[in-house]
Amino acid sequence: MTLHQFLLILRARYRVALMIIVLAVLAALAVSLVLPKKYVAETAVLVDIRSPDPVAGAAVQGLVAPSYMATQVDIIGGDRVAQRVIKMLKLDENPGTRERWMQATQGRGTMEAWIVESLQRRLEVRPARESNVINITYKGSDPDSAAQIANAFAQAYLDINLALKTEPARLYAEWFDEQTKASRAKLEVAQARLSDFQQKAGIVSSDERVDYETTKLSEISSQLTVVQGQTTDSQSKRNSRGDTVAEVMQSPLINGLKADIARLEAKVQETSVNLGANHPLRQRAESELASLKSRLASESGRISASIDTAYRVGKDREAELQAAVGAQRARVLMLNKQRDELNVYRRDVEAAQRAYEAVSQSASQTRLQSLTNQTNVVRLNTATAPANPSSPKLLFNLLIAAFGGTLLGVACALLLELANRRVRSTEDLVQMLDLPVLASISSSGRSRRLPGSGRLALGNGSTA
Repeated sequence: MTLHQFLLILRARYRVALMIIVLAVLAALAVSLVLPKKYVAETAVLVDIRSPDPVAGAAVQGLVAPSYMATQVDIIGGDRVAQRVIKMLKLDENPGTRERWMQATQGRGTMEAWIVESLQRRLEVRPARESNVINITYKGSDPDSAAQIANAFAQAYLDINLALKTEPARLYAEWFDEQTKASRAKLEVAQARLSDFQQKAGIVSSDERVDYETTKLSEISSQLTVVQGQTTDSQSKRNSRGDTVAEVMQSPLINGLKADIARLEAKVQETSVNLGANHPLRQRAESELASLKSRLASESGRISASIDTAYRVGKDREAELQAAVGAQRARVLMLNKQRDELNVYRRDVEAAQRAYEAVSQSASQTRLQSLTNQTNVVRLNTATAPANPSSPKLLFNLLIAAFGGTLLGVACALLLELANRRVRSTEDLVQMLDLPVLASISSSGRSRRLPGSGRLALGNGSTA
């Protein structure tokens, strides 16, 4: 079918197409006038995902932001926010709402669930492109009611958003309070064990005490070394001959006695030669000589006795110092052991203190979060009652009806033409008879030569 044939068909059957267009427009007009008017109220909220939390100090990461915004949209359109709206506006206490619920469900289910579903059907929540703004739109039959419900959804979302932040924090705060009490009890037990051990061991300052006892052990060991040297020296003198001992050889008294003895021995020898063995002078000299030798022996014995006494005293002192060194060493080892045990108790106290501080800090933070009354959501505007209904849109509906009626009218005209085919042009004859057209006669009476094969076109529209 060519465009010329199509236009001829439309010109022949324009009444059918025009009637269908008129009917479609009238139907759209009637429907638009009959349908109840719907009013759309819109409000918007801003979700701040960049500012850190004032208590926790954490901000939403960039990769998490899209999913975070999608979550907020789901929360606004969820049952909990709708239930909050019902409580705020007391929709479940309205007798008319109860009657509509009974008519719609015959009492099946709960009225609250029915109201929630009804509110969600008329609610539209969509985030703005490339921004953190969420638009909340509600469609209702009354402009004031639509604005009121849209504002209620925005406020309910703010309340639920705050509750979603504070309720887990409140639960965590209660749990952390219990953990804080347990940590405090453990810390008190560890401190009590440390104090009991210090009192039992008599420890005031373990490091100073150990240093003092270690110094004392060094001093006793030094004394023992000195005494052992003295004892060894006394033992060597004791085992030597009496006249070879340094004290004997260096004694002025013994040296004087030896000189006197040598002088008297010379005198006795001289008197023996000059006076004879029985002369009184010789006998007196011998008596003096014997007295000096006795005195020399007595003095040498006294020095040897003093050396022997010094040796015995040194051995006793050495034994005492060795016992003291052993006792002091045992005391130092005991103090080291006590210090190690004390360090264990101290580490227990420090670990309990760190655990208590960490739990206490977390408890304080969660307690602050549970008491906060601020969220990261801000209302940008308040929905107002719309002056004009959003639907039905009369002009738009008429345009759609005219366009649809035109398509339908054209389609009906074509179908009628195909059902009852007519010859309306030379192209139709050529297609139907597959014969050449020699001439056409038009109604104007003029004739014209057709192009090709010498065909003559007459003025009445016929051909020959």
